[in-house]
Amino acid sequence: MKMTLDTELDVAPDLSSEQRQLSEQQAQLRQRFEQQADLMPAQLASELGIAELEVVAALPPEQVVFVPLTQLDTLLLALPEWGKLTTIVMLSGSVFEFKGDFPEGKYAHGYYNLYSKGDGLHGHLKLDVMSGIALISRPFRGSESHSINFFGSEGEVVFKVYLGRDKQRALFPEQVRQFKALATAFASVQSHL
Repeated sequence: MKMTLDTELDVAPDLSSEQRQLSEQQAQLRQRFEQQADLMPAQLASELGIAELEVVAALPPEQVVFVPLTQLDTLLLALPEWGKLTTIVMLSGSVFEFKGDFPEGKYAHGYYNLYSKGDGLHGHLKLDVMSGIALISRPFRGSESHSINFFGSEGEVVFKVYLGRDKQRALFPEQVRQFKALATAFASVQSHL
């Protein structure tokens, strides 16, 4: 099943059986997050055998803001200016982390190609299969944490970009300001949909 952010999540009297079931699932997911504040969306998605995008959509509104896919290019162009970030790719239970500047990129051969001068993160993003982008603010192991999550066509996480930390594990204040400004801007867009 292809996941998109157009999925209806609110309960209404004229909803189909499938839509009511989805709404009930969202309520159950929200309840789990209330009961276990440190529960990670990826952990819950794996436990329930559902797409992480479904779980993220159930986060409390103060913890998640969705970015319109029309803003994907703008976001990817801005990230290289933010400084040291942590980019995470999870695949088949393995976790790959890169700490450093998010690379610049350009379109070629059907991909958005990431490139760094010298060493650094390189890669090729298939952006036309992205189905969602979420700005997530949730504590991680008791610490403030903010990430930008990019989802593929099945609701799976393609990659995540976490705000960077200094040697004392404190978030970089300028990145927090930039992240919160993005979240505020897109939350106002979201509320008008």
